[in-house]
Amino acid sequence: MTDKYAKPFNSLDRYAVVGNPIAHSKSPLIHEAFAKQTNQDISYEPILAPLDGFEATVRDLIASGYKGANVTVPFKFEAFQLSTSLAPQVDLAGAVNTMIFSDIGIIGHNTDGDGLVRDITQNLATNIEGKRVLLLGAGGAAEGVFQLLLVKKPAKLVVANRTYKKALRLVEKSFDKARRAEACTFDDLNDQQFDIIINATSTGLTDTALPIPNTIFAKGCLAYDMMYGRETPFMKQARENGAQVADGLGMLVEQAAEAFYIWRGVRPETQSVIQLIRNLA
Repeated sequence: MTDKYAKPFNSLDRYAVVGNPIAHSKSPLIHEAFAKQTNQDISYEPILAPLDGFEATVRDLIASGYKGANVTVPFKFEAFQLSTSLAPQVDLAGAVNTMIFSDIGIIGHNTDGDGLVRDITQNLATNIEGKRVLLLGAGGAAEGVFQLLLVKKPAKLVVANRTYKKALRLVEKSFDKARRAEACTFDDLNDQQFDIIINATSTGLTDTALPIPNTIFAKGCLAYDMMYGRETPFMKQARENGAQVADGLGMLVEQAAEAFYIWRGVRPETQSVIQLIRNLA
């Protein structure tokens, strides 16, 4: 078979990020920085997969000798279905963002939850345990982080979505029945306040305001938007109501560091890489 992704440096261990679109991805810059600081001899590149050709793209990568790949929008659910084995808790998330190509098949991981939790607890120095946490949205981004948030033992975890049924479906996936989360619609938030609010919706892509009340931001609240590189309407609303505001750049770098560790067995330092990417924005 012709190696469609052949490179002059065939001796390198090769990795990629697969998505559609993909040209905007910061992952190649991040992994290049990780490889340089840890002296890992790898290559990492963006691969644009046709919307109906994710599996074929992955099969081509495997045939071309790639060791693994990250997966981004809109293929995380397809990556889950394509994986022949799953890391712990990934089956509950229902989505895969990191793949290992091995002799026994495709091993699927999801590092989004680890990336979010590490960014909040370490980079932003905010404890999750004992806090009132609100997760806005119940799609793939929310599914990827829900279980890890629950593991951190918040006082309560509420999943709010436009449709109650979708929020409930996510909550019912909880692996820890002793610490059940709550589901509600945005309309049900009027009489509630939270210490940590995480926007996992895609509203930042369209600059759409969420139908959430100003009163949900408790004193000292951390408002976290998974989007990065722009001031979203959610971030603006949170800032106007006295919240500490953070975007998702730290999560992006931290989840990439977890993937790098899974692939290479070394954990890179992330603070300098976060600053590098922010300076380039």
